[in-house]
Amino acid sequence: MRKNSQSAQRKPRSDAQRNRERILEAAKAAFTRDGANASLDEIARQAGVGPGTLYRHFPTRDALIEGVYRNEVEKLATAAGRLAETMPPIEALRAWMLLLIDYIAAKHIIAPALKSMAGGPTRLYESSRGLIQAAMEDLVKRAKKSGDLRKNLDASDLLRALIGVSLAGSDPDWQQSARRLVQILIAGSRRV
Repeated sequence: MRKNSQSAQRKPRSDAQRNRERILEAAKAAFTRDGANASLDEIARQAGVGPGTLYRHFPTRDALIEGVYRNEVEKLATAAGRLAETMPPIEALRAWMLLLIDYIAAKHIIAPALKSMAGGPTRLYESSRGLIQAAMEDLVKRAKKSGDLRKNLDASDLLRALIGVSLAGSDPDWQQSARRLVQILIAGSRRV
């Protein structure tokens, strides 16, 4: 039994990881284009894998939809650390907030597929909220520490503002408006 627990903890092979990533990218494109009923065989073909490989990674349609969503959230959260390492604090925050707008736009597109999941997407949204909140808080904390932002700024306020503007997602220019809002929020949050 010890051998099984070791293999369960083992990191996936690099080719298996590449297959998984290609499946997720192909699925994101397919769900965006065709909705929740996109052909899983076509997703496998677009990813360059067989249906068996797709089902090994994602045994159900819901698991694949959830995988696409979680992958997007993880990429967004990881980007915060990468930006913090390579950019000045205020610029890292600005760049990440612009990525957040892109993430929200992708979420709007894949939302019908997420809603088709058994039990709905609420549990999934709640689990991802913490990752996004933590990334924003880290970037804001860093920008406060550098003196770029006011000390009384709350990271949640910035998130609420961006999520609020995204609720106008049916408006065709909401993304441009949200991008302008990022600039306004950064300017208004600067230390006086």
